[in-house]
Amino acid sequence: MSMRALRKLTYDPTLALTVLFIFGLLGLFIVYPLVQVFVTSLFYRGEFNPKYFLQFFRRTYLFRPLLNSLTVGALVAGIGTAIGFLFAYAVTRTDIPGKPLFRIIATFPVISPPFLLALAAILLLGNHGLITEYFKLRWDIYGLPGLVLTETLAYFPLAFMALEGVLASIDPALEESALDLGASKMRTFFRVTLPLAIPGIASALLLVFIRSLEDFGNPIVIQGKFQVLTVQAFLAITGMYNLPLGATLAIVLLIPTLLAFMLQRYWVGRRSFVTVTGRPSGAALRRTSPLGKTLLVGMLSLISGIILLLYGLVVYGSFTRLWGVDNSFTLENYRYVFSTGAEYLLDTLKIAGVAAPVGGILAVIIAYLVVRKKFPGRGLMDFLSMLSFAVPGTLVGLGYVLAFNKPPFRLTGTAAIIALVFIFRRMPVGIRDAVAMLQQIDPAIDEAATDLGGGLAATFRRIALPLIAPAFISGMTYIFVRCVTAISAVVFVVSAQWQLITVALLHEVDNADLSQAAAYGVVIILVVLAAILLM
Repeated sequence: MSMRALRKLTYDPTLALTVLFIFGLLGLFIVYPLVQVFVTSLFYRGEFNPKYFLQFFRRTYLFRPLLNSLTVGALVAGIGTAIGFLFAYAVTRTDIPGKPLFRIIATFPVISPPFLLALAAILLLGNHGLITEYFKLRWDIYGLPGLVLTETLAYFPLAFMALEGVLASIDPALEESALDLGASKMRTFFRVTLPLAIPGIASALLLVFIRSLEDFGNPIVIQGKFQVLTVQAFLAITGMYNLPLGATLAIVLLIPTLLAFMLQRYWVGRRSFVTVTGRPSGAALRRTSPLGKTLLVGMLSLISGIILLLYGLVVYGSFTRLWGVDNSFTLENYRYVFSTGAEYLLDTLKIAGVAAPVGGILAVIIAYLVVRKKFPGRGLMDFLSMLSFAVPGTLVGLGYVLAFNKPPFRLTGTAAIIALVFIFRRMPVGIRDAVAMLQQIDPAIDEAATDLGGGLAATFRRIALPLIAPAFISGMTYIFVRCVTAISAVVFVVSAQWQLITVALLHEVDNADLSQAAAYGVVIILVVLAAILLM
């Protein structure tokens, strides 16, 4: 088949050039930066010397952050997936009141910078937090408790979204059959519903674990003395100016994420979970008992209340003069954001305005090639296009700094390098959306266009693109939102000429100007909401 596909490329120069162009982009902006990180970690002062790999397990100050990161990741993955499952189960498998509201609250943290919750936790439980000051507490939120709290609330929506579709697809007839055979509702849940949800649970655990492991924004704000690997890699580069050490720590960070991915594939792949058979089912969800409703609504209301409280504190804090010292009302923080911070906001919108459509178009082109065309290296293209999604943002950002700071690819200090980080780091979501939509469209439509003389470009532009327009729009929206809210990868590539509003927010937190930081956070949320409504 590969020879036939290769022969087809020779007869279709447009396809051949497109494939080569895409491989060139993936090689230059995904593979090349990662190679540069590996090379930097293995060479010291121009000579091969993996000294930091050799020292890593001998030096406590190097090894401890890895253990701390794994601890936080495991706790956040477990608790976050449990909360996500609770919300998803209540929304899809019960008849509790207020389900639309709970769904909105469960997804709200997705549209804000993840570390905005860390800022809110400081406003509530920091050294001058409302609760800390009111009760004269000597304890504060910094360290492991703060990291687990903020990352769990920031990333449990990912588990919720992964599990909602899985639980919604389970045929109620399976549970009804178990109940008709005499099983209690509790036994039916543990013996039928929960086992069928294992693929989603495993996927959610993996996703939340990786996102926690690579999180930079929350730890840099609230880690205190509980050091994690992402922050240590950043400080090694920006504080110690030790690129080999920073690269080594970034590579070490990659190892557990890949191991988690392989474990998830092994765990889920060895069992069958088919529930959609094509046969119609007239079964409907059974009514939830009054006690069950009370417990579910109570737990969901408690978690939702915490989320609303934290975001409400950010809004309240944005109108105070100096948090913890003078909480009187003022609009000066917003005047500051729209004067001093206006340049950061405009830079962010300009870069996001370029990265979003470019990333969206590249995503649908790659998806179209992978699903609809046969050519040598199709599987490799699919793998490379998804690679950056599995790589921690710290590693991606460092890779771009190392790869594009000298001719012939000197991009450091420009807007282009920031846009490229966004495009190739966030593009995989758009690719998966487009692939899923293309798999639902009959290939005969494309084949008919080709038989009538339509070339690759014409068929894609006039047939495929209109059919997968929703995937293009959703991918473009996702890239735009992440451009406005991201911090982990781009913190390495911003410059004095081009800054981002999330970096400005982080600077305000570093300077202890929490009221101004809160105002930046509110503006970011409003910009994201406006973008979602417009798109």
